[in-house]
Amino acid sequence: MVQPTFLKQPAWSTLADIAVLAKAELGDPGRARQRVRDVAAVDIAGPMHVTFFDSRKYEAQLARTHAGACLVSPELEARVPAHVAVLRVRDPYRAFVNVARELHADSLRPVSAFDQEGVAPSAIIHPTAWLEDGVTVDPLAVIGPNAEIGTGTVIGPGAVIGPSVTIGRDCSIGAGASVLHALIGNGVIIHPGCRIGQDGYGFVPGAKGHTKVPQIGRVIIQNDVEIGAGTTIDRGALRDTVIGEGSKIDNLVQIGHNVVIGRHCIVVSQSGIAGSSTLGDGVVLGARIGVSDHATIGDGAQIAARSSVVGEIPPGVRWGGSPAKPMKQFLREVFAVERLGRESGAASKARAGKTETEGRE
Repeated sequence: MVQPTFLKQPAWSTLADIAVLAKAELGDPGRARQRVRDVAAVDIAGPMHVTFFDSRKYEAQLARTHAGACLVSPELEARVPAHVAVLRVRDPYRAFVNVARELHADSLRPVSAFDQEGVAPSAIIHPTAWLEDGVTVDPLAVIGPNAEIGTGTVIGPGAVIGPSVTIGRDCSIGAGASVLHALIGNGVIIHPGCRIGQDGYGFVPGAKGHTKVPQIGRVIIQNDVEIGAGTTIDRGALRDTVIGEGSKIDNLVQIGHNVVIGRHCIVVSQSGIAGSSTLGDGVVLGARIGVSDHATIGDGAQIAARSSVVGEIPPGVRWGGSPAKPMKQFLREVFAVERLGRESGAASKARAGKTETEGRE
């Protein structure tokens, strides 16, 4: 049985074509007309594939590869087997990604799950909603009153677009996502199952129960943001929740009310950002990070996975730990604890050995 594929098969290319796409130099110009079809990892690549090599730790895989061509830096090209054509480039992985983006452009942005254009008959669109020409609405999607959606946008099956929501052009709203109380820019990708614009978590505790705080703000998502599957972004309480231009948010992230995330940030899976926290431009949060309420993380700061952030972190630093602290300090503390553990274990063994010897005497 032929294995199913879910994306379009790329057209045939020559190594000369690939060299142009990758801005690479072909090691042997005599192989310029050699044909390739696709990209693949070095360990599974075949003669019709282009791969890349940028680390000596994969040298054994490179030695066994059946790839037709390999993007490689000048420093490592001597390690490429003779049967593999060399495509010489300073940054092999970046060049490989550029080639893959060209060959698989259809993978970069979700399309209609129903392989259709226009509005499906089973979609429910309020008469006051306004859709520009070229909007695709898949089956069973719901678009509420006064919503506005720009041309080139795809609304996936079962998605819910709430009243007065504005979605820009060339966006994708994934299957089963809900978007409420939100203004969304152009080129935004919201993957399946996201929850955008629901109540933030706000209660005044009391002996007789907890009083709900009205959440009357919005969610503002700027251009070219991508939000991973299952992520939730609460609307603001008294201010807006804002996701800055070009930021990329992984799957299963929780972003609380009034949070402001700057431009071109990265937030990795299973992280949680509590209400009224602020991330500057270019911040990177590793996986499973907890950011406490009203925290501030400066521009360009990088926080290691599984850290917790309390208070303020300066711009441009690398911090880690719980609570987060400068990375060098964090690593010193980790090594100190490990050393104490080894010394304690050694001392315990020595005492046990001494007791055993005294018992025999």
